[in-house]
Amino acid sequence: MALSTLEHRIVRSWYQKSLWLYLLAPLSLIYFLLTFIRRLSFRVGILSAFKPAVPTIVVGNITVGGTGKTPVVIALVKALRNKGFKPGVISRGYGSHAPNYPYAVTASSSPLHSGDEPLFIAQNTAAPVVIGANRQQAIAMLLTDNDCDVVISDDGLQHYALKRAIEIAVVDAKRGFGNNWLVPTGPLRECVSRLSQVDYIIGNGEGVLQLPSAIPFYPMQLQAQALQSIDTNAVVAIDNWPYGKRVHAVAGIGHPERFFTSLRQLGFDPVEHAFADHYNFSHDDFQFSEPLPIIMTAKDAVKLGNMQPPENSWVLPVEAAIEQSFFDSIVKQIQSLPSRQPS
Repeated sequence: MALSTLEHRIVRSWYQKSLWLYLLAPLSLIYFLLTFIRRLSFRVGILSAFKPAVPTIVVGNITVGGTGKTPVVIALVKALRNKGFKPGVISRGYGSHAPNYPYAVTASSSPLHSGDEPLFIAQNTAAPVVIGANRQQAIAMLLTDNDCDVVISDDGLQHYALKRAIEIAVVDAKRGFGNNWLVPTGPLRECVSRLSQVDYIIGNGEGVLQLPSAIPFYPMQLQAQALQSIDTNAVVAIDNWPYGKRVHAVAGIGHPERFFTSLRQLGFDPVEHAFADHYNFSHDDFQFSEPLPIIMTAKDAVKLGNMQPPENSWVLPVEAAIEQSFFDSIVKQIQSLPSRQPS
């Protein structure tokens, strides 16, 4: 089932700043009041927050949909490990159906149990990954079962029940913040002013954003790697692609158009097939009338699980390219913190 017409229309309207959205403004006001009261309750101590025993880094965003958080998490895990740290990852595990929570995700986990992003992180980092809506329980399992000295939370910028040492906000530099309204009138989970309180801002792609000047900003590019056959694991350089440039492009991510645009920039002529974020694929989803090679995102490829992959299907992996000074700054900040934070 492709991305729903209503969902696609709403997302498109957010970034086209359609006037009809303002009919939803009262709902956005209610959302603002509820989130403001909740955050204030944590700030003044009405609600208690959990402080992990080791430094915790939250990688999140302030908009609905994908901004490129997962590639940042993977790059951060690798960079910290290269500096001698032992990072572990927690995630809410959106779209997962684990037999129990918290749930430890490994490279061989079923995508049905783990969800796509946690499985993708586990397969690309070999770091311990634990999922669960209760972050405190997830961190407890992570630290009990593994030798970790840093926790990285994939998403969770708005999860104020978890205290964090470092906040990283990833923004879509090309799309920006749409009409700058909170959901459902706009794409914002929190007001743009929230960015003035994070430690780092990463801009995915090229674009001009109005951001707090005092917060360190680092541009990021998602660099395409060689294509890999899902069926045979054969690797083909993009310049040596043996088939025609017209291909079926499959993307079940937060912003499918980014993937389609990347393929066009690489010289392909994609027939676009956009699915809902975290979509669980079946064989019927690949029954296309035109017999062309299929190229999908790496996050979508892990969701195929034990399913027989479609004929002539390929994955296009990407890696986050961020200035080394960003990782050096993170390491320096962690080293300035106590190795074990009081609870």
